[in-house]
Amino acid sequence: MKELILGGVRSGKSRLAERHALESGLAVTYVATATSADEEMQARIAEHRQRRPPTWTLIEEPLALALVLRERAAPDCCLLVDCLTLWLTNLLCANDDNVFATERSALVELLPQLPGHIILVSNETGMCIVPLGALSRRFCDEAGWLHQDIAQRSDRVILTVAGLPHLLKGKPTT
Repeated sequence: MKELILGGVRSGKSRLAERHALESGLAVTYVATATSADEEMQARIAEHRQRRPPTWTLIEEPLALALVLRERAAPDCCLLVDCLTLWLTNLLCANDDNVFATERSALVELLPQLPGHIILVSNETGMCIVPLGALSRRFCDEAGWLHQDIAQRSDRVILTVAGLPHLLKGKPTT
């Protein structure tokens, strides 16, 4: 099962993904893509850590996401990646278009082949005004294209708004 959960900031997407991971009944590995660049982000990371069960394995990987998924995916495992847009930001800020293209392509191509339950969380950025800066516009474009590619390869796609999940593709959870 490949699952993409989209939503805006504080939409409830991470909590929904965590609930789906728990309900899977599988061993859960949480793949965090955030980096603690400042105190505010450190607080966000701490909040996420406090919510997660202590039995979950944590892997922090800001760039080589496909490699981690390839190494950790298994039929009896649920991998929860939070989040794709932070990963995308890390790649764009690396200022190396070759690394960006390689890592993005690796993820998109690998996803359909992965065993187990894969849950990908990402921020929907395409429902706002067009940003002023070139990097911000590129980020929004790249996020939109990435979401389209991941959604096409996912069994279920959910958009969360105000804590409410809206099924866009696939079967509802039981």
